[in-house]
Amino acid sequence: MAKKAAPCPLTNNSSFKTRLQVDCDEHKGVCSKYGVSGYPTIQWFPKGSLEPKKYEGPRTAEALTEYVNTEGGTNVKIAAVPSNVVVLTADNFNDIVLDETKDVLIEFYAPWCGHCKNLAPTYEKVATAFRYEKDVVVANLDADKHRDLAEKYGVSGYPTLKFFPKGNKDGEEYEGGRDLDDFVAFINEKSGASRDGNGQLTSKAGIVESLDALVKAFVAAGDDEKKAVFSQIEEEVEKLKGSTTRYGKIYLKAAKSCMAKGADYAKNEIERLQRMLEKTISPAKADEFTLKKNILSTFA
Repeated sequence: MAKKAAPCPLTNNSSFKTRLQVDCDEHKGVCSKYGVSGYPTIQWFPKGSLEPKKYEGPRTAEALTEYVNTEGGTNVKIAAVPSNVVVLTADNFNDIVLDETKDVLIEFYAPWCGHCKNLAPTYEKVATAFRYEKDVVVANLDADKHRDLAEKYGVSGYPTLKFFPKGNKDGEEYEGGRDLDDFVAFINEKSGASRDGNGQLTSKAGIVESLDALVKAFVAAGDDEKKAVFSQIEEEVEKLKGSTTRYGKIYLKAAKSCMAKGADYAKNEIERLQRMLEKTISPAKADEFTLKKNILSTFA
């Protein structure tokens, strides 16, 4: 059985004279003495007293901090944690959601909604996973505050999730699961992105099917025939649009290098990129190296 503890430590600030937690499995007598029957139970013991006050408020960092400040006469502040969820308002809604270059997922929520509060940590992880996708926006809207916008898009319960793809700004209901993997799979499918739940590019990122067939022919061709296949790759790259244009350029560069440096170029370059990925590098560099590695793998 998992260990249960009460009360929970709140902070390392020196203003809190004593911070304790009790394992009620091991110290049943102590917990029974103070009326603990469920876990976690949070109790406040004023200075010089063994008569606790049971904490009945919300279990958020903000609420707990406010309670301790009130009871203990302290003035501790909690630093705000930056969020990757874009906050929509009446002022920026149209500019963001109706942008034809963006795929936008919106959570219509109400601050008092319990289901919305439960979804919030997962939704933050979704936004974080796609924070480096320039064409993807993970946003939310306080539908209680902006009721006109909620009504406009048929929102009648909370949370309601709607997806606004580049080609349909009327919005479509999101009816998938509420786990991180469900959201990630949905956004990848709809937007053409290739991210995992940690925000890393998957092995499919950058791969263009129409070019893959030509790469197979390129690899199998003799030295004299490679130039002809390379010309076909160039023609296919010229047809690409959007983000795939960037991938096409990597295909072309890889093909040129293979012709100039020989058959082992792709294998050696993949090994070099893997070594770079194992070092501490910026997310942007990690994306760049992963795309190159994925595309080079089609030449290897």
